[in-house]
This record gives sequence, C-alpha cells and structure tokens, in this order.
Amino acid sequence: MNELQEYRRPLTATDIRAQVQLIQEVMKAVMEKDVHYGIIPGTPKPTLYKPGSEKLLSTFRIGVEPETIDLSTPDEVRYQVKARGFSQESGVLLGVGIGECSSNEEKYKWRKPVCDEEFNETPEDRKRVVWKRGQQKNYQQKQIRTNPADVANTILKMAKKRAQIDLTLTVTAASDIFDQDLEDLPAGVVEGIVEKETEKKPPVKEPQKKTVKDPNEAATEPQIKAIHAILTKLGITDDFEKHRKVSQIIGMPDPQVITSMNLLKKGQASAVIEALTKEGTGEGNS
Repeated sequence: MNELQEYRRPLTATDIRAQVQLIQEVMKAVMEKDVHYGIIPGTPKPTLYKPGSEKLLSTFRIGVEPETIDLSTPDEVRYQVKARGFSQESGVLLGVGIGECSSNEEKYKWRKPVCDEEFNETPEDRKRVVWKRGQQKNYQQKQIRTNPADVANTILKMAKKRAQIDLTLTVTAASDIFDQDLEDLPAGVVEGIVEKETEKKPPVKEPQKKTVKDPNEAATEPQIKAIHAILTKLGITDDFEKHRKVSQIIGMPDPQVITSMNLLKKGQASAVIEALTKEGTGEGNS
C-alpha cells in the first residue's frame, strides 16, 4: 500500500456538513439500535459498535489493514493492534486506530465456577468472592481465575475491534455523533450510570411468564431484540461477548460460541431472557 499521500485541498465547510449528514443518514436508514449502535441511559451520545463501524467504513470506502503486536507474558495474554485505514480507490493512508486488550482485564481474568466443588478445589490465590451490583440489590458472586489461553482468541478480537472503532471515529470524524465503545469503560462506571437512570424511573412490574408453544421453533425477532437490550443494560455491548454470554447460558461447552442469535430456538431464547433478567436483579447468584 502506498503511504505517500498526494496533496489534497482542505475540505470546505460544505464538504464537512455533507460528511456529517451522510453519517446521520446512514445511521437512520441502515443502522439498527442495539445492533450497530447502542444508547445507554445517562450517556450523551450513542455508542458505536463493531457492526456499525463496518457500515461507516463501507460507506466511505475505507479499507482496514491491521497490525498485531504481541505483548503477552507467561501469565497474561495481551495484544495491541494498529488498524491502518486506507482509501479503497486510491490506496492513500487516511489514518491509524490503536486498540489494546489484556486477559488481566476484570471481565476476562475471572469467571463463575461450574459448581461449588470446582470453586472449593481451586487454590486460594486463584479464587475470590466479590460483590456485584444488581438492579434491585447487590449480591455476592464466587469467581475463579480464567486460563489465559482459553480467552486468547477473544483478547485478539477485542484488541482488533477497539482499533477498528478508534480508526472509524477518527477518520470519519464521527466522534461528535458517536461515543466511545462502552466496553472500554470500567464495568462499575457503566453499572453506575444505568443504576442512576433506573432510580429516576418507577419500578417496572415483572411480566407474567408465557408458555412457549413450540420451543424448537426459531426464536422470534422480539426475543432476539430483548436479549440484545438486556445484555446492553448489563454492560455487555460487544457482539462477540454477547454471543459468548448466551452460549454459556444455553450450555455450549467452552470454547464454542454461537455464531448468530438467529440460531437460537424459542425455548433457548426464553431461557436466556429469564437468566439475564435474574442476573440483572441479583437473583440466583451465589
């Protein structure tokens, strides 16, 4: 790729307005809430997700060339990715996005044990009991250390995703429209924002459970949208992490991950919604 840029005239105010208008039009006409971007109560701007960044890159015909730097140690998987954005028409370098991810981040370093026996048999320096924030009440949760190798591919994907979103916001000048990805914020900050917004609203009555007529039929669109919405409220915004969470709930063995929510059956989707709702309220956690 030729990184020598030829001289280009500065953009005029009309050019910039047209670019911003194009982004807004794509957002309204093509992007879907909770799929391409999300809106978290208390935040001033929508949060751009990876599928949304791909739509914007495609709109402006920007190609991405990632460069991976392995910063891992024996007890930590850590990657830094530089995403170089170039014009698909001229090959000119337009900008660079940087992203990094580590297995020592809270959500990757620890996991829930399969059972109490696994927790009890884990060495003392590899387990802990922590407090979690629920929508109705706080609760304690048992956790054990994750094997870094088990999440290596996830760490690499997350670093690449962060770099790609950084590139998208920078090159398209979309930072005034979209916020940073919420997964870059500490979990406690996201939970605090959601909790403050929830306190302003009267409690929502729990809907009556409906019997699923045929649990083996494909999950409905409302079910899938509900799963995306609840996961977002729990602070899980990345599409891969959403699939990973759902896969754990429906009992898929690690490291297998469901590739699309559309593959869920009605019965599975109902079970996922129920489990996520309980997690959000702090029920069913030990």
